[in-house]
Amino acid sequence: MSVPVVQAQGLSLTFQTNDGPVHALSDVSLDINKGDFVSFIGPSGCGKTTFLRVVADLEAPTGGTVTVNGLSPQEARLNRAYGYVFQAAGLYPWRTIGGNIRLPLEIMGYSKAEREARVTRTLELVDLQGFEKKFPWQLSGGMQQRASIARALAFDADILLMDEPFGALDEIVRDHLNEQLLSLWAKTGKTIAFVTHSIPEAVFLSTKIVVMSPRPGRVTDVIDSPLPADRSLEIRDTPEFLDIAHRVREGLRAGHSYD
Repeated sequence: MSVPVVQAQGLSLTFQTNDGPVHALSDVSLDINKGDFVSFIGPSGCGKTTFLRVVADLEAPTGGTVTVNGLSPQEARLNRAYGYVFQAAGLYPWRTIGGNIRLPLEIMGYSKAEREARVTRTLELVDLQGFEKKFPWQLSGGMQQRASIARALAFDADILLMDEPFGALDEIVRDHLNEQLLSLWAKTGKTIAFVTHSIPEAVFLSTKIVVMSPRPGRVTDVIDSPLPADRSLEIRDTPEFLDIAHRVREGLRAGHSYD
């Protein structure tokens, strides 16, 4: 039986601004089960990132509830239940790649031996062996994002929150990182919540696709993918893949994303 690790019930969030209230999320109810790879797709401003930020205790909802491993987002944050990968790699330029990955482990008080073991292990997971002593500026954009993913994995949280991590990369690099991310997910068994604007990316990566409407952000469709867990980029040419992509596109239209 699937175990929900993130549960949202009637979740709403309204920002108060000088120009009046902004309704970022409206009545969102959603379960993310253990081991799921869930992609959130929708137009800019539809609340995809806001939902992740609520889960991560970076924003407080104004209505409804959300739990992470049965706990409040604040309790889950204090329990280090998740790692967060932002749109930009956000690596400190004065620290080496190893130093960047080591930083949360230093803050959390891991021993030196444990820090080194975890840095070595996560560099292997993202295929960056041999780059520990390099600085961020010596790496390509794709390699920097892989280092950012390694940093989020370093303390071995069960949940990985990823906010459009490949959006700024060219298509060739993005395709390669999509394949690497699926491989990493298979190796680690993490639960992943992934924000994207790309229909092919959402369909290729996910076990479940959450389609969202323009503000106020609502869920217009939740699609359980029938695609096999072991998949390569060639699957994007199959009728099954194209059928799911068509349903995502129809869900976006139903949410008036092209108005």
